[in-house]
Amino acid sequence: MSDFSKNCNKNNVVNTFNNEKKYIDRTTIKFKKVIIALFSAGLATFSILYCVQPILPTFSSEFHLTPAQSSLSLSAATASMAIGMLFTGSLSDTFGRKIVMSTSLLLATSLTILCSAMHTWIEIITLRMLTGLTLSGVAAVAMTYLSEEMHPDVLPFAIGLYISGNTIGGFSGRFLSSVLVNYFSWEKSLLIIGLVSLTGSLLFLFLLPNSNNFNSISLKPNKIMHSFFLQCNDQVLSVLFFIGFILMGSFVTLFNYVGYRLMIKPFFLNQVVIGLLSIVYLTGAYSSPKASEFIVLYGRKKVLIYSLLMMVIGIFITQWNILVFIIFGLMLFSSGFFAAHSISSSWIGYRSKIAKGQASSLYLCCYYLGSSILGTFGGIFWSIGNWVGISIFIVMILLFGMRIVYRINISME
Repeated sequence: MSDFSKNCNKNNVVNTFNNEKKYIDRTTIKFKKVIIALFSAGLATFSILYCVQPILPTFSSEFHLTPAQSSLSLSAATASMAIGMLFTGSLSDTFGRKIVMSTSLLLATSLTILCSAMHTWIEIITLRMLTGLTLSGVAAVAMTYLSEEMHPDVLPFAIGLYISGNTIGGFSGRFLSSVLVNYFSWEKSLLIIGLVSLTGSLLFLFLLPNSNNFNSISLKPNKIMHSFFLQCNDQVLSVLFFIGFILMGSFVTLFNYVGYRLMIKPFFLNQVVIGLLSIVYLTGAYSSPKASEFIVLYGRKKVLIYSLLMMVIGIFITQWNILVFIIFGLMLFSSGFFAAHSISSSWIGYRSKIAKGQASSLYLCCYYLGSSILGTFGGIFWSIGNWVGISIFIVMILLFGMRIVYRINISME
């Protein structure tokens, strides 16, 4: 071998080593900082987003609203979040991941505190829409940050941990608001949650390391549209976008209306007890990272199908008017949901080759549109058939999702 060839090989080895060093490995302090920072961001984001869910019956009573109208306080936020994700992902591709997430968090906490001082339904909905819009900068960018900075071997695990933080955030916001509204008022609920989320936002700002692997790209509409169509035309990505839509749509629909079910005959539960049921979300803190282990053993496609099937089985179990069965069914449903979301979101990062921020944004846009559209539309099925109507609606959606995942060519995993 010539000296020139030896030098080239040596340089390739050095370059490969340097490239590997850019990634954050599981054994480093940086890994712990990233996880704590994004855990705090998830806690703040999803506390703010879902804190209104347990107090939907309170809104119905105070503002004389139907269940479907009351659910707009959540649907308005998730809809504007979905729309915002079409832009914030691309903005982060230009200005950087951390600055977009930090700005979004601080604005969202300020709007939540301001919302606690509103007195009309229109004002509440308007501020909730603005809050969702600002939160899009966190939800759209966090997984992109992880996909760029984490070593590929630990990426599914890191995303699973991040989703665990989201899970605990959703639980905390729901539980805290259900307790506060029972003893005080919905206004104080939003105020306290806003202040708690502000603490998490500041922790995120100081802990999250700056990006090492981020490369800014120019904000050109023609390039954005070109990559948009490439993402949508990809067979696997387009399926995953739809899976995100039905996952969040079915999850929010279920928990939007389970409170109404448990407040009437034969349960007659109060807000605090119903809020305690949010603890079933914590199953996601286990199932999300666990799903990454099953992916290695069985592949993404199989594990995603079984996760959707778990959700369907959970729905069937909730049909018994026995509280223990309902809780177990909700736990099974939640475990399947968070596992499926972990798989599909990490699959997006693995599959997309260009404009990763935009690909994640498109997935999450569909994800939260599902929450807004199906979550509100489910109110019609509640009016028609109460819990049975809601259950049929969700099961049909999930079965269709299993069908389209099954049709993915396994070589495309």
